[in-house]
Amino acid sequence: MAILCEREDLQAATIVETDARTFDYATFAALGRWRVAGNLPYNIATPLVTGLAEMRHGPDVLTVMVQRDVADRFVATPGTPAYGSLSVAIQYAMHVHREFTLGPGAFFPRPNVDSAVVQLVRRSEPAVHPRDLALFRKVVRGAFAYRRKTLANSLSLALKIDRHRIDRAIADAGIFPEQRGEQLDLADFTRLADALAEG
Repeated sequence: MAILCEREDLQAATIVETDARTFDYATFAALGRWRVAGNLPYNIATPLVTGLAEMRHGPDVLTVMVQRDVADRFVATPGTPAYGSLSVAIQYAMHVHREFTLGPGAFFPRPNVDSAVVQLVRRSEPAVHPRDLALFRKVVRGAFAYRRKTLANSLSLALKIDRHRIDRAIADAGIFPEQRGEQLDLADFTRLADALAEG
């Protein structure tokens, strides 16, 4: 903190020393459009980036360094091992680009993992438009809650919804009943959530 305050090129900046997990981003966002950049502590990167991506009036751009496996999940596509609820949550609101990867030798002290810089750019409109966003998010989390089970079984267990209602919604959404969550894209999840909302 002291080093930042002494830098001449930052004399016009307001430097706030605080906890990134508890900072009042909503009040800050009310001042106008904003961006985030940083080398994030790996133990808080996932909830912090997800929260910023999902918040109303969130940052236009996040350029952050995270653990490589987290970056893999941000950019993952359906059918790949890294694809999960985090991929859907981030890609719903943001365009994601991996900029570059850094090995342990780029740091001192050396970490035990590779790192990656990713840039998340807010979409002008969300990737999809589910009727009930809260239900959409629950369906996404439920679909990945039990990865070894079929979509219907995972949703039934995670959401505590009657199995017949889930089976009907899956059929109405045009999804094969034996599929798993990692095979569905954002449009599939939207149709499924909308079908459950009707049902």
